[in-house]
Amino acid sequence: MKSIMEQRITVEITKRDKPELKKEEKQDRAPSGVSSNAISCTKCGTPIDLKDLEKNWFCCPQCDFHMPLSARKRIELLVDPGSFSEFGEKWTSTDPLNFFDLKSYQDRINDIRAETGVKEAMICGRATISDHPVVLCFMDFAFMGGSMGCVVGEKFVRAVDIAIEERRPLIVFTTSGGARMQEGILSLMQMAKTTCAVQRLETEKIPYISVLANPTTGGVLASFALQADVILAEPEALICFTGPRVIKQTIGKELPEGFGKAEFCLSHGQLDMIVSRKELRKVLTLYIDLLEGAVQCEYEEPEPAFRGLPKRGGKIIRGIREIKKVAFDAWRSLGRHGS
Repeated sequence: MKSIMEQRITVEITKRDKPELKKEEKQDRAPSGVSSNAISCTKCGTPIDLKDLEKNWFCCPQCDFHMPLSARKRIELLVDPGSFSEFGEKWTSTDPLNFFDLKSYQDRINDIRAETGVKEAMICGRATISDHPVVLCFMDFAFMGGSMGCVVGEKFVRAVDIAIEERRPLIVFTTSGGARMQEGILSLMQMAKTTCAVQRLETEKIPYISVLANPTTGGVLASFALQADVILAEPEALICFTGPRVIKQTIGKELPEGFGKAEFCLSHGQLDMIVSRKELRKVLTLYIDLLEGAVQCEYEEPEPAFRGLPKRGGKIIRGIREIKKVAFDAWRSLGRHGS
């Protein structure tokens, strides 16, 4: 009789075939007067030219739906031009468990790298945002659903090390389905590893900002994504440990409307702010100033820096300036900003 460790479980997996398009649907779907390079918004169906979409930070101009964004494109849109310097780009996943499902884990990794041009689910580097030196981590959902394996965990820890060594704020953009199944318990260990790294940031008084994109779930959400000093999210992003459909099936009850969405999380105190992608650069600059105590920075933009912020001179702006003064005094008292 085989031992428990020697037993194998056979799982039958079937792929759902894509429905055949009807003859009239195979033709160019863009209506007359719209470029053939246009794509339709996932939410409202509005056709959008790709050039216009890129100018609008890949947000629908009609309904502001935030479309998926690769890590490379997010870097290009967010940081100061030419300032990004990547580290850890040669780190790659191995196959410690010799994992095999429909294909070997190593073959799957190689195929995804060839398809996406990305080596791992996280890209890290130094850069500046509005001339502020920062350390950045960008997750890419196109790479195995942004899953966190050993390399992602190690890259995050290395980013923490650099942020501490160079006294730079750490900003992390998450979009992930959670821990990487193909690395088993080793991927789950990254939750503890990254959590300990965040604790070192807190001990060293290094500002840490987390930006949650759609989706941010599972082990990534339960570890470093929700432990930042400031937690921001993009509109309508799915933010939950387990998807609403699975929870509903498990408990057999209806969930509150909007459960798992960023707006629901904000209303229950899990987030600090929901920020449109187009306004994110301004908001990050604002928070870095707040956390670093840059009290002499004035915000004179004619447009609000983020949703709900009134024009300059309002009650919120005056409150922010007072907070910045307090933050600066606290910063100096800790000996972090000089005398």
